Amino acid sequence: MSSTVLGVLVSGRGSNLQAILDAIREGKINAKIGVVISDKKDAFALQRVKGLGIATEVIERKDFATKRQFEEALVNTLCEHNVELVVLAGFMRLLGSDFISAYPGKIMNIHPALLPSFPGLNAQKQAIEYGVKMSGCTVHFVDEGMDSGPIILQQAVPVASSDTAETLAARILEVEHVLYPRAISLYCKGRLTLNGRQVVITDENVK
Repeated sequence: MSSTVLGVLVSGRGSNLQAILDAIREGKINAKIGVVISDKKDAFALQRVKGLGIATEVIERKDFATKRQFEEALVNTLCEHNVELVVLAGFMRLLGSDFISAYPGKIMNIHPALLPSFPGLNAQKQAIEYGVKMSGCTVHFVDEGMDSGPIILQQAVPVASSDTAETLAARILEVEHVLYPRAISLYCKGRLTLNGRQVVITDENVK
């Protein structure tokens, strides 16, 4: 089976990108990264792929008159690198309909909460302030809403009474680094089927 080509979009430190790189190296994901695109030229994520022979591009929103032109540049770059699955790894921009229609059912994101609870920014702070006893993370396909796409995988993380947003975020991040590569692996194996809002995992008992 040929390797699925991933295009990874980043904005920051890229710890989930690193988890994906490690999983590919360890043979846990049958994929290769075709390109890493950052909307910030100083994103540390770009440093993580230096010397690995992986293409990188910086495409900044400020260089385009409209959001549509910015997203066209993203899509064109992904197409140039034959990307089959778009992976958002700390990409801090809400994608529009033109981008999403170019990769229907082929864009993944991870969010540090158990969606549909606490979408958007500062999810861990939202969870602490609400007083929940359980939070976690969610891998989902991307639609036009804010963290509202069909859910692929979720994993819970207990919230301690002593937790701050920062300590909770750190524990959730550890889980993200396992869950995201697992979801990408399922996609690459052809085990994810989108049925309306439901993501069906074939051979669900097989890891």
